[in-house]
Amino acid sequence: MASLFTDKVKIIVKAGDGGDGMNSFKSFKGFANGGPDGGDGGKGGDVYVVGDKDKNDLTDYRFGAKFAAGDGERGGTNNRYGKGGEDVVFSVPLGTLVRDAETGRILCDVYTDGEKKLLARGGNGGKGNVRFTTARRHAPHFAQKGQKTQPHTLILELKVIADVGLIGFPNVGKSTLLSKISAAKPKIANYHFTTLSPNLGVVKYYDKSFIAADIPGLIEGAAEGAGLGHDFLRHIERTRMLVHVVDISGTEGRDPYEDFKKINAELKEYSEKLASLPQIVALNKCDVYGAEENVKAFRKKCRKYKCYPITAVTGEGTRQLIEAIFDILKDLPEPEPIPADEFEYDTPDVGEFFIEKDEEEEVWYVTGGLVDMLERNVVLSDPDSMAYFQKVLKDKGVIKSLRDAGVAEGDTVVVGGVEFEFRD
Repeated sequence: MASLFTDKVKIIVKAGDGGDGMNSFKSFKGFANGGPDGGDGGKGGDVYVVGDKDKNDLTDYRFGAKFAAGDGERGGTNNRYGKGGEDVVFSVPLGTLVRDAETGRILCDVYTDGEKKLLARGGNGGKGNVRFTTARRHAPHFAQKGQKTQPHTLILELKVIADVGLIGFPNVGKSTLLSKISAAKPKIANYHFTTLSPNLGVVKYYDKSFIAADIPGLIEGAAEGAGLGHDFLRHIERTRMLVHVVDISGTEGRDPYEDFKKINAELKEYSEKLASLPQIVALNKCDVYGAEENVKAFRKKCRKYKCYPITAVTGEGTRQLIEAIFDILKDLPEPEPIPADEFEYDTPDVGEFFIEKDEEEEVWYVTGGLVDMLERNVVLSDPDSMAYFQKVLKDKGVIKSLRDAGVAEGDTVVVGGVEFEFRD
């Protein structure tokens, strides 16, 4: 049974939460309440993806894998830091593009073997109470909680990396050609869509080499998704040039030149860039009776492209074809990874805040990441903690923004879970 080729999957990643800071005090013999000594919480683990040249597709993740890094540990007494959370690293084949499912932003293009890319950064550990001491606050009875992280859904999309793409209708001999010019062993049989996944082969010629990809047969309407459609057209996107394999024998009952035009029309419909790639034509099955006349007729109609008569099954003409490919490749630039978009996952602690008024209740509400962070870190019954709370509101511009929004003396303001009467 043929194995399922998977080239597009959704996964979930979640970085580890930061560990909470410790709220503790030194304890000496005969003296229980020394100075603060609570340590910081550990940083949450990160999630990474790494390129693996030995992986061929994304089958391992076809059922929606989830990758969750470890949480940071709570800070300890005696100023001890909490242990950081364990990182998670998973591997993908080279040519895997990683996108955010919600925004479509490109996080990275995994292009090189062993290349490690950060997908989700762990939350920072919270500060221990020793970090909140000041000249006036000698014994803070509060500590900061660790930064929380959110899960994110990502799309992994494989676009194979090859120098040369072999294109053409089904059953024209692309797989046979690849097996003849390289060590690749694709499944070959005399029926349409034998190839259900891209096959890669390294073609060596003296001290030179290139990678060729046998792209599953295209049909008319592929650009709109017909047949194997978009599933495999994207695998040609990274190639530097195309070899268009045509069945010149005509034994399928189709006109070779019409086949050639239809495939090129599909390429142009899908991508102008793809259609503009350098292209040569391999006129296959030249050993069949009548093929010689068909070659002549094809060349008369197709003057824009260089044509090379071959018989893939015997290897006849393939040397000249390989030399022509090398001659073109030497002048073409090396492909580059798709650049990533700038991104940073939002967390509840980003420092933003928003002010809005409930006209019916005549209450002002302050919300946002800054407020979420403060709400988790403030101990309402502790004067020092409340003083810290008010200082942050002033330092971060919340008080000024409230004034600017029209908050008047004596108005009720709710910041997270804290309600107070505004005093200017």
